[in-house]
Amino acid sequence: MKALIGIAVIALMALPGSRAVAADNDALRVQDRIQIEDLMWRYARALDTENAEAYAATYTPDGQFGTGANATKGREALKKMINDFKQRNVENEAKTKEKRPPLYHMVTNHSVEFVDKDHARVNAYYITVSAAGGANVPARVAAAGREVDELVRLNGQWLIKVRDVAPKD
Repeated sequence: MKALIGIAVIALMALPGSRAVAADNDALRVQDRIQIEDLMWRYARALDTENAEAYAATYTPDGQFGTGANATKGREALKKMINDFKQRNVENEAKTKEKRPPLYHMVTNHSVEFVDKDHARVNAYYITVSAAGGANVPARVAAAGREVDELVRLNGQWLIKVRDVAPKD
C-alpha cells in the first residue's frame, strides 16, 4: 500500500512539470502560427503589388512556385517571374490604353500542420479576385483552387520551400 501511495505522489508531482512543458510547446506553436500567417500575408501582398524582391524573400533560397517540370525554382527565377508578369501588364496597358484593375490574392480555410519543429504544411483554398474596373466592369473571380505549401524554418524564420497551387490529391 505504501508503494502505491508513493507512486501516486510521484505521478502527481510529475504532472505539473508535464503541463508546463506542454504549455511551453503550445506557446511556441502559437508563435509559429503567427509567424506563418505573417509570412503568407507578406507573400500575398508582394504578389498583389508586383514587388519581386519582397515576393522572392518569402521563399527559401532554393524555394519554388509550382511542381514538376514547369516549377519556378530559386529566388532569382522567382523575381524574374514577378518582373515578367509586371512587364506584361505594362505592355498590355500600353496597347489597350487601359489600366488593369488590381488583383487580390486570398487564402481561405487554411490549416497549418506541423511536420516537426522546423517544417510545416499549409493546406488551404485560394481565390484571386480582379477588382472592379469602373462602373461597368464589376469585380470578378479570376482564379480559385486548392494549395499545399511546404514551409521550412531557416535561421529562426519561416519561409516557403514549395508552393503548390495544383496538388494532385
